[in-house]
Amino acid sequence: MKPERLWTRDFVTVSVINFLVFSTHFLLMVTIASYAVNKFQASTKTAGLVAGIFIIGALIGRLGTGRIIEAAGSAKILKFSTILFIITSALYFAAVNLPLLILVRLLHGIIFGMASTATGTIVAQIIPGSRRGEGIGFYSMGAILSVASGPFVGMLLIHGTDFKMIFTLTSVLATGSFILSFLVDEAACKLSLQEQVKSESPSRLSNFLEMKAVPISMVIFIIGFSYSGVLTFVSLYSREIQLQEAASFYFLVYAVTVFVSRPVSGRLFDVRGANFVAYPCLIIYAAGMLLFSQAINGFMLLLAGSLIGLGYGNFISCAQAISIKDVPPHRLGLATATFFIFVDLGFGIGPYILGSLVPFTGYRGLYLMMMVVILATVPLYYFLHGRGASPK
Repeated sequence: MKPERLWTRDFVTVSVINFLVFSTHFLLMVTIASYAVNKFQASTKTAGLVAGIFIIGALIGRLGTGRIIEAAGSAKILKFSTILFIITSALYFAAVNLPLLILVRLLHGIIFGMASTATGTIVAQIIPGSRRGEGIGFYSMGAILSVASGPFVGMLLIHGTDFKMIFTLTSVLATGSFILSFLVDEAACKLSLQEQVKSESPSRLSNFLEMKAVPISMVIFIIGFSYSGVLTFVSLYSREIQLQEAASFYFLVYAVTVFVSRPVSGRLFDVRGANFVAYPCLIIYAAGMLLFSQAINGFMLLLAGSLIGLGYGNFISCAQAISIKDVPPHRLGLATATFFIFVDLGFGIGPYILGSLVPFTGYRGLYLMMMVVILATVPLYYFLHGRGASPK
């Protein structure tokens, strides 16, 4: 039997938009803490707040977006959110003090939450059901490539130019995402009248969350929390251990590893089931974090990046596929929003809490603690999803 078509124009377009949106996010995520410290003499705790408040904004943006998508359509929300993404990206130039910077980060995060929920919903609507794990794997390549390109470019710019160039570049990326949004076919993303009726629910909570996606989302909350410390403080950590040059290539190594392994893990998810992918990914991620915490040279740091990419990078796409696996079409928007709400919670509170711990644990001690946290998610995954998961 001929496999259902995956690589449509809409799929490619939405994947590219996803890449641009996430590139803006990750480029700023790894540079904004340093900007707050250097420009406004912020403490590491406050710098963590500046980084993390963006994710809290994203959480706020997602809370209502899943429901709005059901009413207005994901393609329209994508256009609306990407034009606002341009405006909020430009507002960094007006952030002349720390409170204004925090406010801009919050607003930017809200719009990011709307845009990324829209792209995630669209791709869930257009991927053939029989190729869902594979499709989510390829789609999330956009986010994975942005994890490399955004921080890589950011680390280069932070050493070679000023922050105005960074803010200009993020505004250009936002403009590109808005232009591409007009290529998405609205008809392919609309709910039928019957599905719209189904989406009406007397339960208020189910209007904002898809309960079937909550168990795996609880696991991803902890996973996101653990990785937020790497993402936010890698530039400060690498400066402390005098490995700035190697750290510039950390995200590149991370992304190459995920880029090579993601198609394989996505296919294994479809053929062998979630557990076949999830358990090894969690163990490898913990090993990578251990190595990251003890890095004394560039090779160790980059090897840690490769292991973290193989573990964390593949687990997050596996978890996203799980979150929408048994959800009816009219609930895909809410399932996508639910998953990323928990991701955002982890990434939002992580920088602030972990930044508060740094003065007591140091960066090495902090990442060693995160290794223990990751290992604790193995039994958590088993009880919340693994023991009842289908082998295929």
